[in-house]
Amino acid sequence: MSEYVLELKNITKIFPGVKALDDVHFSLKKGEIHALMGENGAGKSTFIKVITGVHIPDEGEIILRGEKVVFKDPRDAQQKSIAAIYQHGTLYQHLTVTENIFIGHEKLTTFKTLDWTKMHKEAKELLRGLGSDIDPKATMGNLTVAEQQVVEIAKAISTNADIIIMDEPTAALSKRECEELYTITQRLRDEGRSIIFISHRFEDMYRLATRVTVFRDSKYIGTWGVNDLTNDQLISKMVGREIKDIYPKQEVKQGAEILRVDGLSKTGYYKDVSFTLHKGEILAVTGLVGAGRSEVFQGVMGIEKPDSGQVFLEGKKLDIKNVQDAMNAGIGYLPEDRQRQGLILDWGLGYNVTLSTLEKYTKATIIDKRAERVSAKDLLEEVKTKALSVYDKASSLSGGNQQKVIVAKVLNSDLRVVILDEPTKGVDVGAKAQIYEIMSGLAAKGYGVIMISSEMPEVLGMADTILVMKEGRVSKIFNDCKNVTQEQILEAAMNI
Repeated sequence: MSEYVLELKNITKIFPGVKALDDVHFSLKKGEIHALMGENGAGKSTFIKVITGVHIPDEGEIILRGEKVVFKDPRDAQQKSIAAIYQHGTLYQHLTVTENIFIGHEKLTTFKTLDWTKMHKEAKELLRGLGSDIDPKATMGNLTVAEQQVVEIAKAISTNADIIIMDEPTAALSKRECEELYTITQRLRDEGRSIIFISHRFEDMYRLATRVTVFRDSKYIGTWGVNDLTNDQLISKMVGREIKDIYPKQEVKQGAEILRVDGLSKTGYYKDVSFTLHKGEILAVTGLVGAGRSEVFQGVMGIEKPDSGQVFLEGKKLDIKNVQDAMNAGIGYLPEDRQRQGLILDWGLGYNVTLSTLEKYTKATIIDKRAERVSAKDLLEEVKTKALSVYDKASSLSGGNQQKVIVAKVLNSDLRVVILDEPTKGVDVGAKAQIYEIMSGLAAKGYGVIMISSEMPEVLGMADTILVMKEGRVSKIFNDCKNVTQEQILEAAMNI
């Protein structure tokens, strides 16, 4: 009998003009956490959809518990005890926790009516088994992202799934919430469930997995024991080349002050925030989740107007009432939530890039479509976006390439200050290096660059100045970053 509970052999999936999977292999043992890694666009998402019955492969075979199977739709996979937890949740925000857990496989009374008492009870037991005290009657939209992840896991378990696929489950979680998810995942493994864990974070892999499989350019590269590869070797296998300098920061001589924020305050969010930014400088803003980092810069942009304080650009006091005012002044903002705040997913890439600057291509109320298209194409190429054309929908791109489209949109404006909120969130290591290269290039051209980040390595690797926030206030500013350590930043963030 095979030691593997799930095997995929020679899987190929072709869409019009694209080979999404090209002769890939994968094997999963019972009670194993197996990491699946690769760049955005490597084929991981299509692979998940093959396992869960969303896509039927054009070639290859799936062997489940020793038997060859064919999944015609997701219900087939669910009936075979396979479940997936996606990065962008599939839960219904207006329904209760219980309703989300049992939707599609509701419990019925002998009179064929919904057995709410039984479902609430079982939902509570499932959540308690995961170490959570979430109220089953709570509305999903009122829960935190971490709590919604727990409900997603409870939903998977409620279908009796013993093979669970987790797609980037830690991408939107704080460090403490990640630790809680690690505990839950290990508990599932100890119960004998098998888990495919997809992540861009090496920490996730080292904490949880025993084996790692790498995909690159829709192909299977190999499977190794987690402890049999160094970080550099793993990166090389993921991107097909060595990234000798993940943080390709240029040495740039800082120029004159370009932005000054003086005493910015908003009740309940942040208070008395002051700092300066110079031409050619990369200012990293960090701190624990809830420290008020994003809120401060949403205030600068006029998204949420502050109660008091002043913003100066090149010495001139600004009166910013909305985002358009900020952009007209020369300040651009790349939001943290690229899908909901940065892109119109059903639109083509070109239209996304030019949306906020249509006046550049308009003459006598008529848009010059050719000029718009050429400009968008040049910008998308500048940031190395992987796409067939400017007409591709934004929804068709990987997370890293979606992020590049937003960067291209920001660069399409006449800016002097660029604010990047978690610019590499959910992005693979190859795309991260490219985004860092873009940031460094902007600084070299004399832009002032602000990077809001929770990732300590990129803060230390890219910043000229580090501003640490705690509970809505500036806790400390490190002006010389060469000898700053993660411990010093954490100490400032926690005020130890």
